[in-house]
Amino acid sequence: MSRIFGKITQIGYVVKDIDAAMQHWIDLGVGPWYYVDDVETDYFRYRGVDSELKMSVALANSGDIQLELIQPRNDAPSAYKDFLASGREGAQHIAYWTEDYQGLYGRALAAGFTVLHEGSIGGEHGRFAYFDTEREPGTVIEISDVSGSKGQLFAYIRETAATWDGTDPIRGRQ
Repeated sequence: MSRIFGKITQIGYVVKDIDAAMQHWIDLGVGPWYYVDDVETDYFRYRGVDSELKMSVALANSGDIQLELIQPRNDAPSAYKDFLASGREGAQHIAYWTEDYQGLYGRALAAGFTVLHEGSIGGEHGRFAYFDTEREPGTVIEISDVSGSKGQLFAYIRETAATWDGTDPIRGRQ
């Protein structure tokens, strides 16, 4: 448990091939995966500058920990692009969820953290921020607002994973 951020709720993996990554986890018995091919952000900023990031995302749970797979779909500036460009693939961030996003955001800044990239998906209660915490190489910290519908979605994904029987392993694919 972090005294600043709370408990870890998600591990995020940045991958070159999201289909192969989902299949790897399915083979390990983790699923179902909730997949969005073209995630639409309300806004996205990398180091304070607007960026037109395109990405695919898949979410599943293993117990209380959510796994997130992210595949950038263009060369727009982002921490994801930086991670892959450095020759790495795999675990890139850990996330902490909060219903008091602005409060946690302010506490993180007051503690000396700087924003690496941030954005929103689905309105004000879909905000997220990644802090520049990576060291030699380390793990980036994300905070995510779960006070709205995103929190409800994340709870649904956790609940379906708890009773998943292996059928319909990738959901949301058109």
